[in-house]
Amino acid sequence: MSNAEITLHSPSHIGEFVREIVEGHGLNVSSGARVLGVTRQTLSILLNCHGGLSSDMALRIEKAFGVKMDTLLKMQTAWEIAEARKREGEFDLPRYMVA
Repeated sequence: MSNAEITLHSPSHIGEFVREIVEGHGLNVSSGARVLGVTRQTLSILLNCHGGLSSDMALRIEKAFGVKMDTLLKMQTAWEIAEARKREGEFDLPRYMVA
């Protein structure tokens, strides 16, 4: 398979994955927030993909649901890299060379 044939897809926002975890346990935003010890607004922001995943929230999810925080934070970073790459053209910077 050549490079031209490979189609890369942007990773999903971590909030979509966390929503599946919360809902998969039969919880809604309010009850999920109680389980995680955060406000409803904090969890809602994440689940609706309006904010990123903090290391503290990743640790809470690991403790409550068993999903390793390392995995969650790697997913967050992959999404951030993909989003930055989409804006790559906004930065018209020449390569710095030592004179």
